[in-house]
Amino acid sequence: MNKIYLGKYVNTHGIKGEIRIKSDFKYKNKAFLVGNTIYINEKSFVITSYRVHKGYDMVILDGIRDINDIEYLKGSLVFIDKDNINLNSDEYLDEDLLDCKVYVNNNLKGVVTGYEYLNKNKKILVIDKVKMIPFELIKNIDLKKKRIDIEGVDGLL
Repeated sequence: MNKIYLGKYVNTHGIKGEIRIKSDFKYKNKAFLVGNTIYINEKSFVITSYRVHKGYDMVILDGIRDINDIEYLKGSLVFIDKDNINLNSDEYLDEDLLDCKVYVNNNLKGVVTGYEYLNKNKKILVIDKVKMIPFELIKNIDLKKKRIDIEGVDGLL
């Protein structure tokens, strides 16, 4: 199983055990589906209901009937198995970019070793643990070949 981070369980909502998740996950509509399994502190839970309320992802989980059944996990991170997210061929997770080779004008410049979020709308690729490239400069991603082409900017790499 390949778990990926969805967000953080920040609170409950009401006394029946609905939980509030703070998430910036890119494909929420594919992750928070009724019937999908999420993991909180290594415990698996099946989603029985999902809605958005005041910017939070509100989830009811199978087997949770009251606040006392789930409150002890408050503050925990929430994950999902990557195989449970059905992405289209043109969609990818940021994790998929790790270990891709980065090219500028067909010249190899390094390998993606990480990514960072500067804010909600600004992401950067980390190349060889030291160089940083804004996502906006990516012009092509080929996950099958593990190749990323960057728009060339003088002095960038």
